[in-house]
Amino acid sequence: MIRQPHTAVREMIVAKAIEEVASELRMVDIADYVAYIRLERFAAIADIVDSASELFFMPGTLCFGHGGSANVDWSGNPEILLDMQLKPRGVTVYFTLKLANLTAAVDVNYVAFEKSSDDPEENSRFLEAAIAASRLKTRRREASRPPAAA
Repeated sequence: MIRQPHTAVREMIVAKAIEEVASELRMVDIADYVAYIRLERFAAIADIVDSASELFFMPGTLCFGHGGSANVDWSGNPEILLDMQLKPRGVTVYFTLKLANLTAAVDVNYVAFEKSSDDPEENSRFLEAAIAASRLKTRRREASRPPAAA
């Protein structure tokens, strides 16, 4: 697949948006992910993703795409790759979430806009705004904001 110049920007937008969810997903024992993937128990992974994402997003915004792989061997660091979908209003992002020991990464595969612009930067701004609108307000995010001026 040929990567478009705007893909990196969209990967950063998605990665920033789901960083808290990725942290929640990394709290699950890697052996569970390996077992679910190898035994094709993808519904169990979908439940885990739903549980983690409901803390930060409106229902149905972030979901497991029913595919994944486990890169586990004797010589290195294990990695779990999960096919994911981020579906804020007006856009769907298909991406792979890579979970490792201390990190997570996003690889955007495809972005579908309901009403796309000819300007990729405008589409990226729309994506960012749509994701922000689909987030739940959490105490942690509100606490990090500076107090309003009196």
